Amino acid sequence: MKAMILKRINSLQANSNPLELIELDIPVPAANEILLKVLACGVCHTELDEIEGRTPPPNMPIVLGHQVIGQIEAIGQKVRSFNTGERVGVAWIYSACGTCKFCLSGRENLCPSFQATGRDANGGYAQFMVVSADFAYPIPEFFSDEEAAPLLCAGAIGYRSLHLTGLQDGQRLGLTGFGASGHLVLKMARYRYPNSEIYVFARNQKERTFALELGAVWAGETTDKAPNKLDCIIDTTPVWPPIVEALANLEPGGRLVINAIRKEGSKNSLMELEYPQHLWEEKEIKSVANITRSDVSEFLALAAEMQLKPEIEIFPLEQANTALMELKTGKIRGAKVLKIDRR
Repeated sequence: MKAMILKRINSLQANSNPLELIELDIPVPAANEILLKVLACGVCHTELDEIEGRTPPPNMPIVLGHQVIGQIEAIGQKVRSFNTGERVGVAWIYSACGTCKFCLSGRENLCPSFQATGRDANGGYAQFMVVSADFAYPIPEFFSDEEAAPLLCAGAIGYRSLHLTGLQDGQRLGLTGFGASGHLVLKMARYRYPNSEIYVFARNQKERTFALELGAVWAGETTDKAPNKLDCIIDTTPVWPPIVEALANLEPGGRLVINAIRKEGSKNSLMELEYPQHLWEEKEIKSVANITRSDVSEFLALAAEMQLKPEIEIFPLEQANTALMELKTGKIRGAKVLKIDRR
């Protein structure tokens, strides 16, 4: 099978190609696993963090990709929940122990044995992959393969982030950064909280225009002050400074939810925090760590209910490096998706 693999940590720069197209043997599913013929795989900023070493894979070479849509090609002898030919998805959560205090309390995203698809196990930048049947999800027929792929991370993690804000209908929501996850959160928020105003902070004019097209009441630079203080803000940027700016835009008692697995740049950026301006009056900061299976299942049901389709840009598997570089340099409108050659 064809696969794009990461062999070593790289600095992703113009004309660099950190992923290499090679031939690998098709994996064989274990007793509790399913073999997927990969149809599409979303491209996520977390892949940049893996490539550049902010959340490095423990073993390389590795096949990246954790927003996977596939058709079941074969099943292990103990699998009873799926049949061959069914279409399923695989998300960032590849496995968890199921027995620790976090798993038993519905917080398997915090499991010390948590494994991530495309980081701790081979993912979807390939023609085939295997996964435990317990960590695969039926995909509603409403979505095409390419439309469904971003829902498995950008959508599911956005769903968890929105839940963690504690937003009530009528309160003001801010979104800092406006890529794959941000534009899906905006659509979700407008559906679930129709009386809430949404304010977007984005680094380029195309993103700000896109946000206004989708129903934001205001869109400005990351460093701008919103015309009103906000009850909750979700940060999806890859760097530190927008956190400081977001805190200054919060109402007293407001909450900032940081949706990022890692942050680029110097930690000294946080030295710009001024207690009275940024943290006083019971403002909160909460991070998002991974996702649970229930996040994925609940979000897929919500997305089908509201007929939520992401904006997508499609690339062939062989152009994964191009898609990653465009993501790195901010050439985005919605989500980037690899369409896997089925031959």
